[in-house]
Amino acid sequence: MSIAGLVTALLVGVAVGLLGRLVVPGRQEAPIWLTVSVGVVAALAGSIVARLAGVDTSTLNLLALVIQAGLAVIGVVLVVATARPDPSDSP
Repeated sequence: MSIAGLVTALLVGVAVGLLGRLVVPGRQEAPIWLTVSVGVVAALAGSIVARLAGVDTSTLNLLALVIQAGLAVIGVVLVVATARPDPSDSP
């Protein structure tokens, strides 16, 4: 993976992690650092999947970007939707 592909994956992951909290309505129990981390890891996994599928990830490629964003969205939505409240936060 080139530097451009890595930077793209990091930017996509951070953007999806920050914006992904807006997708699920209501108060989210997942902390912001968790959604951003999951977004970055999933976007990096998207780069690997794109590369294995034969997509050129050394330059800015729309298909690689879509795969990265798609996996990041799925990961962030799953984390936000399945996060449970911390029982120690109860009044």
